[in-house]
Amino acid sequence: MTQAYRPAVGGVTEHVAATARVLRARGHEVTIVTSRFAAASELDPFVIRLGHNLPLRYNGAENNMTVGLRLPERLARTFDAGRFDVLHVHCPVSPILPLLTLRLARCPVVGTFHSAMTSDLPFRLFGRLILPLYRRINRPLAVSETARACAERFFPGPIEVLPNGVDRSRFRPGLPRLPRYADALPTILFVGRFDPRKGVPELIKACAILAREGVPFRLVLVGDGALRGTIGRLAGGALRGRVHFEGQVSHDALPQYYASADIFCSPARCGESFGLVLLEAMASGVAIVTTDLPGHRSVLTPGVEGIAVPPRDPVSLAAALRELILDPDKRERLGAHGIERARAFGWEPIVDRLELIYQTLVQGGGAIWGQRGIPGGAEVPSEARTAVG
Repeated sequence: MTQAYRPAVGGVTEHVAATARVLRARGHEVTIVTSRFAAASELDPFVIRLGHNLPLRYNGAENNMTVGLRLPERLARTFDAGRFDVLHVHCPVSPILPLLTLRLARCPVVGTFHSAMTSDLPFRLFGRLILPLYRRINRPLAVSETARACAERFFPGPIEVLPNGVDRSRFRPGLPRLPRYADALPTILFVGRFDPRKGVPELIKACAILAREGVPFRLVLVGDGALRGTIGRLAGGALRGRVHFEGQVSHDALPQYYASADIFCSPARCGESFGLVLLEAMASGVAIVTTDLPGHRSVLTPGVEGIAVPPRDPVSLAAALRELILDPDKRERLGAHGIERARAFGWEPIVDRLELIYQTLVQGGGAIWGQRGIPGGAEVPSEARTAVG
């Protein structure tokens, strides 16, 4: 169960799609229950869309919320028809669809926390109302220590860390560069939404400093969002002709953008629980410049796979970018360390752990709500019907 899924982009979407792919390859039946997006053209028979997506700005980014008439009844019918063995709810205490899932579930529930909240206000206001529903999660998970710490500020643990992963068959070194970026000019790449917390204005300001100094580079921006107009205006002047807006690119095309980059930059200001784009860049062998956030340290060790600078600091960001632009040997060393680091985040071992969690809950024959211990019972089945999201 997820409110964020394709065509929505982001870490939750990629997490759900990847786990579903690996689980299906192992013989499990996986149904993704999600929201209906205006741009969605559904071809996947294992995706069920309910209600309608309502974009909601919160935590410095655009979030997804599902609304619709008779949504509880339609969700209940989906659960009755699916006869699922396990429900896996992503962002489980978010309104509306995840909380409805917790209320209506009649089988064991796994819940994964993905967020690093910058404001405690919603939980201070509604935490007591949400807590009984949270207790219906049999196995709470978080994608990083940062996400776990955030969840445990408001809800009782223990919460297990099960990280995001990267598809190393898609993101890998040695892919050909895009022809238009195949020259010797150093290419800086950003991938993500143009949301306030992603820090793209600081990246543009840092690049303007480099442009005024005559440092050779181009900046390629993959993504779109609320700040597109602001970023376009900042990209004038000294940066004219150096900034390339690619918009949202297809799932299949994205790896080649990483392959075309000499430096990957994620200048996020706050609110990052993991840093999936850093992992994609590492797996591709690209040196990284990023901001020193706890969520980014879940993936990157500063000075080993990349350079980390304070957030909201264009001058420091420009200095780190300048260093790597002018030192191709260092870029190569950092990229090589990134490839090695990414090996620890392959999806197969992550899904090994997730599969064991599912099987343990199914083995218990539907564990008592809120009972987080490992239930004993019957033989573990080789296949399970799972609703993921």
